[in-house]
Amino acid sequence: MGTEVSAASFSREQRQKYREKVRLSLDVFERMLQHAKFDADREMTGMEIELNLVDKEYEPKLDNATVLEAIENADYQTELARYNIEFNVAPTTLEGTTALSLEDDLRASLNEAERKANEVGAHILMIGILPTVMPEHFEGDWMSANTRYQALNDAVLAARGEDIYLDIEGSSGEKLDRYADSLAPESACTSMQLHLQVDPSNFASYWNAAQVLAGPQLGVGANSPYFFGQQLWHETRIELFSQAADTRAVELKNQGVRPRVFFGERWVTSIFDLFEENVRYFPALLPELSDEDPQAVLEAGGVPALAELKLHNGTVYRWNRPIYDTHGDRPHLRVENRVLPAGPSIIDVMANAVFYYGALRMLTQEERPVWTRMSFVAAEDNFFSGARDGIESRLYWPGRGEIPVTELVLRHLLPLAHEGLTQWGVAPEVRDRYLSVIEGRCLSGRNGASWQIETTRRLEERGLTRHEALRQMLVAYAENMHANAPVHTWPFP
Repeated sequence: MGTEVSAASFSREQRQKYREKVRLSLDVFERMLQHAKFDADREMTGMEIELNLVDKEYEPKLDNATVLEAIENADYQTELARYNIEFNVAPTTLEGTTALSLEDDLRASLNEAERKANEVGAHILMIGILPTVMPEHFEGDWMSANTRYQALNDAVLAARGEDIYLDIEGSSGEKLDRYADSLAPESACTSMQLHLQVDPSNFASYWNAAQVLAGPQLGVGANSPYFFGQQLWHETRIELFSQAADTRAVELKNQGVRPRVFFGERWVTSIFDLFEENVRYFPALLPELSDEDPQAVLEAGGVPALAELKLHNGTVYRWNRPIYDTHGDRPHLRVENRVLPAGPSIIDVMANAVFYYGALRMLTQEERPVWTRMSFVAAEDNFFSGARDGIESRLYWPGRGEIPVTELVLRHLLPLAHEGLTQWGVAPEVRDRYLSVIEGRCLSGRNGASWQIETTRRLEERGLTRHEALRQMLVAYAENMHANAPVHTWPFP
């Protein structure tokens, strides 16, 4: 959900003071990186999953407050739109059979949440973009009751000075071309975020490796082919979020001003590079001031919260985001991977996570890291190719040239992931269970996006309208999701 704020609007004086406070916090953060002891004794992982709510007809259910009240579990929170909620998973390690226990816990929690949601007329779905969401769902009271969301909405529109323009064309020839007068389209983008706690000295390697993996992640994990009834990118969520949260008017784009949602522009040598870039190039969207004097706290031997720096970082939407946080009296750093969509099933979610963590570890240990043999632009091109074409994408890899993502994963990244998981201390049965899911997608050429596209096509060939085909596809999707079958094994209706 992000850090809460107390006001939906801010004065010019607040903005000026906030800028000064952010710069002071950046200086303090630099000192901490040089001298402070960060918590990195155990490489903890974490997960957040954004979910959609639908009614009995599998149309958006704009009533998350009632659903959350019924679920009555602090792990579930609001998200931007009233048909969204977020599921926060407690941090854990990867060793042994932890992942199997986590899968059981996730299934049990979501099953219980689904049961309670049913009591108030709702179903819960994990999917990158809810296919049945249409423009009319954003015409009324669509936003969750949360000051942060209203403040963000107002700040983005004020920065643009005009409505948001959405322009996305898919390889099918179908195209989205329309304006939006709010952040509502952004709410359609439901993702899963993977966290990894790292030592400051290793952060740059892990972030660079995560950037390299982003394209392959999207290729095998795409699950968002439809928006407003149009078949667009296999992972439409990437381009939709980029455009929906863009604070730039056309003239600023033409000047080369950095977008608020972006892949990045270079490999880094320290986490400080990213925070410094945030402060130097991005105006504040939510200039909420805290009472903390971070310099005084640090000099007194304490651990500053750096609230302003953290809040500002939370409004720069990198697909791999640097995180500074504190737990007790220890600060820590994390890489937050925001690339993947939610779903399709819990076993798919776990497979995506395990594949990412395993491959990531090995890429950071190569004697000549892949990012030293690959331009940043090539990694960015892979990212957008994976989002646009999904399981059908072709990606560049040093020494291999441009190859199908399925071949890259099968022949190179899966063996790396297997070895990386071994080094994490992950049990063989865990490696076999989840990496076989990724292998199955590559061998079958089927992931969430391709299953949705093919199922919808077959239903349309039977004479159904696009919207009715999407609705019936979603019913079948929900059945398979709750059966916890990996998506590459799902039958077509």
